[in-house]
Amino acid sequence: MGDALTTAAIDTKPEYLRALPGDDVRQIQWRFAERYDLQMLVQSVRAVARGPVARLVAAGARNTHEWTPEKAALLQSFDESGITAVFMDPAEGGFIEGPKNLALALVAFELAWVDAGAATGSLAGCLALSPIHERGTPEQRRYYMSKCAPPQPGEDRKPWRGSFALTEPIPYVGVETGMLGGKVKVAEWKEGEEPVLQVDKRGRFITNMGFANFVTAAVESDDPRIKGTCFVILEEGDPGIFDRGTPTRKMVHQLSSTSDPVLSLRVPASRIIGGYSVKNGVIVPRYSHGEIIEAVFSHTRVTVGIMTSAKLLSAVEPVIRYARGRFRGGSIATPGSPRYELGLQLKQDVGHRLVDIWATGEASASLGFAAARTFDLLDPVERKKSEILAGRGITGGTTMFKAMRQAQKEAIEHLHGRRPELQDDTLTECALLASVANVLCPATKLWNTGHGASMMREAVSLMGGYGITEDCPGFLGHKWIDTQLEATYEGPEVVQRRQLSVTMTDELFLTQFRQWIREMRLIANDRPGTGACALATAMQMWLWTLEHLLKSADADGAKLYHSARQGVTFPLADALCWLLSSRCQILDALELEKKGPENPTVAEGLPGLLAFMTDLCHVQAARAAGEAGRICASLVFGYNRHPAWDTEGCASCYQADDLEAMESLIPGIASLARGYSEVIERDGSHPAKAGPCARFDNLDQFTRLRSRMDGCLTGSQLAKDRAAEALTKVMIPEALDYPA
Repeated sequence: MGDALTTAAIDTKPEYLRALPGDDVRQIQWRFAERYDLQMLVQSVRAVARGPVARLVAAGARNTHEWTPEKAALLQSFDESGITAVFMDPAEGGFIEGPKNLALALVAFELAWVDAGAATGSLAGCLALSPIHERGTPEQRRYYMSKCAPPQPGEDRKPWRGSFALTEPIPYVGVETGMLGGKVKVAEWKEGEEPVLQVDKRGRFITNMGFANFVTAAVESDDPRIKGTCFVILEEGDPGIFDRGTPTRKMVHQLSSTSDPVLSLRVPASRIIGGYSVKNGVIVPRYSHGEIIEAVFSHTRVTVGIMTSAKLLSAVEPVIRYARGRFRGGSIATPGSPRYELGLQLKQDVGHRLVDIWATGEASASLGFAAARTFDLLDPVERKKSEILAGRGITGGTTMFKAMRQAQKEAIEHLHGRRPELQDDTLTECALLASVANVLCPATKLWNTGHGASMMREAVSLMGGYGITEDCPGFLGHKWIDTQLEATYEGPEVVQRRQLSVTMTDELFLTQFRQWIREMRLIANDRPGTGACALATAMQMWLWTLEHLLKSADADGAKLYHSARQGVTFPLADALCWLLSSRCQILDALELEKKGPENPTVAEGLPGLLAFMTDLCHVQAARAAGEAGRICASLVFGYNRHPAWDTEGCASCYQADDLEAMESLIPGIASLARGYSEVIERDGSHPAKAGPCARFDNLDQFTRLRSRMDGCLTGSQLAKDRAAEALTKVMIPEALDYPA
């Protein structure tokens, strides 16, 4: 009998996380287990990141902002590994067919795992080509893509490098994307010949400028013969001044070349990206600079957000190693003792804080890669949409807007089940994907880099004083300070919040958001340990708050949800980001549960891995629900004026005389009222506070949701305890796979 009980106890012993998640796990979670091309790309990029890049950082290359020969050697490594060609189609010298958002995200992730400057330098070349790729003429695309493609075997040439110069004129750095530090005018326009343009552009913080062969520059007209704004391609061999400028004295991303260029060049009008037409003697660019950056930044912000995710996840192993070895070498930490084996992990604080870091890394990566996959779905559909509308004579402007507004209305009808015939309709599919992509992109950039920077500080603090040294394992100090810059790349937090405040109110997105709430309810029924219940309630509360704010006014009668009231719109955008990232994390965990058994490598330790990942989801869902609840409550209640001790405010108060009269009818009411209600005494005195307690008229549903959500947090701290305990048992390699 005793042996049977022992056997039963062994059988029910919980499985713990055996090792840190490897490539097989990530391929399932991030949906590229069937993409052999992407798997090989990851391995190739990792070899560069943990080889040449890591050695440069370890050797102190980040100690100078100059573009050195050692740093320049990375460009060849990028070419040889295929990193440079990722952005291009096979016909242009690339090797990946179709959309490449997920591919570029994986490249950014692997490089930023070691150094974000290297990742930035790599991606900046793609950014320079993006205006040409997205809006260039066929001739422009063919010419510059082929120039930038790495040489094929037998070719004797050097690939071109590009740089992207948008705003930031000196001295008004970072003002807004509508204020350009560049002018364009007609330098020469002979009868029957192509116009020659004079372009003057000054920039600041321009990446890749130290070696760029060409620049895609945003400029505005300084001539009545040119209309509006545009992007122009400038080459180093053009007549005039191509001054690369002074290197920026930055404290971050030193493995990328950054400087403040001065460009004053004469170029043919054919360099206007997208081409132009001539109307009544005026050059009219086909695309304004705003239309081009909208197309470019809608994609590239995602990769920047994923760079921060890589940093957070890369911090896990160094923190565990540091914590376990903290007391080794001391006289009382003998080999085999708990103090020797676990070090700081003997105490709960280290484990709990690392769980928060890891959970944030998982959620931010899940959000970022979900956004990248969404754009991979959207890109080909958008091209088909453009072809369909062009066939109807709709090519842009107001007519395009009206056509897509109608498609959005029909998509809503389809989601409600009233238009089943639209299941395979291209315009419907495009509207659905675009409404989600327009939210996920700024959410990734905002939450990953913003909250990620705070969590990177936590990671550094867990390393003690070692965290801010040059030889800190994992280069965590470098990664922490690098994250501060990533939060400002391609628009700082205010830009992302501004975009979200518009896109998150789109009815098509909100219709899908309501479906996501139901989705989380179903998941909570089957997988309560994921925290999906708390998340669903928090999502419902966020939606209620948004709808309330859209139709409500403050105590002075002013509209609450308005573009100028950023104290309302911006916090609500922040709350949404928490919810979206947690949802994506839960969906990734479910994908691992579904597909993990099919992979023998993953299946072996899957029970422990799933238990840990589920607990991380629960921890993050609880944190997301708490943050959303705090923000929503402050917005719902915070714009009401607190009652005062006046006639209106005291309308619901008890009078002492009335209580005494009621006491004979209801014994004890006087003491009860003084304990739970406002009472005005005979002498007019009242409790020492600003006024009677605030009433919640018409807010009963919100208070019920808030109370329900708090109850949904049940078990979340137990999940954190389990996850922290798992971190004391997980195996880690003997040493990092890149130098310290």
